[in-house]
Amino acid sequence: MKFQKNDAESLNARRQDQRNNNSGNSGFRNNKNSGRRPMNPNYQWNMNYGSSEVFLRIPEQGYFSVELGDQQISNSSGKYRFFDLPSGRIPISIYDNGFLIYRTTLNVRNNSRLVLDFFTNQGLYLLDSYPIQNDYYGFNNWNDVWNNPYGNTGNDWSGNYPDVMNDNAFREFFDVMKKNSSFDDNKIAFINQQSRFSMFTSQQINVLVKDLSFDKNKLILAKSLFSKCVDKQRYFVVGEALDFEKSRRELMDFISKY
Repeated sequence: MKFQKNDAESLNARRQDQRNNNSGNSGFRNNKNSGRRPMNPNYQWNMNYGSSEVFLRIPEQGYFSVELGDQQISNSSGKYRFFDLPSGRIPISIYDNGFLIYRTTLNVRNNSRLVLDFFTNQGLYLLDSYPIQNDYYGFNNWNDVWNNPYGNTGNDWSGNYPDVMNDNAFREFFDVMKKNSSFDDNKIAFINQQSRFSMFTSQQINVLVKDLSFDKNKLILAKSLFSKCVDKQRYFVVGEALDFEKSRRELMDFISKY
């Protein structure tokens, strides 16, 4: 059969019409949308997206959820990668099967990537921090960091995320407190001042509480530092620093209502 020029032009026109109105696509649109979100929302084309990233690994078996700012990732693979983050202080919360086990704040620099490990008994460990250049994501780079994260540092936790006092810094802080503060009130004031800038482990809080002389002051300090503890699931060790069972029960009651 001879194919005429006019037939070809007509066929091309029909194809173009289909492209224009998308009548041939397989998408679904629910036209019965009463009571729901409007079909024509206000689009925001010029959003000021952040350019920072946080890569977090949890090398433990389990199903964890990580909230970082307004982003959330849940999986059992142990790798959580967050993109388009604004610079500044961003809250992070970690859940184990829906239960909150850790909460702190990350200080994220503009156009940079943080690579972190998280351990339920130790908190966050900063593996690396480096600038992102020309949108190069360098997946091999952070794989290398994760595959050989601690180099020759062994079990030295001096690399803990800066919000958490490492062992050396805590010992120095404790020695200065002992040297300059003799009474409970002075010690509590010194500790509260430091807690504005630092987080503590439950074991560190145990040491601070135990150093006070009077049990009522120990209880006050134990309550005030609960929000500054990075491993709240182990806060029971702080109760061991209290002298009386009544104080321990009051601390447990405080935590249960927190």
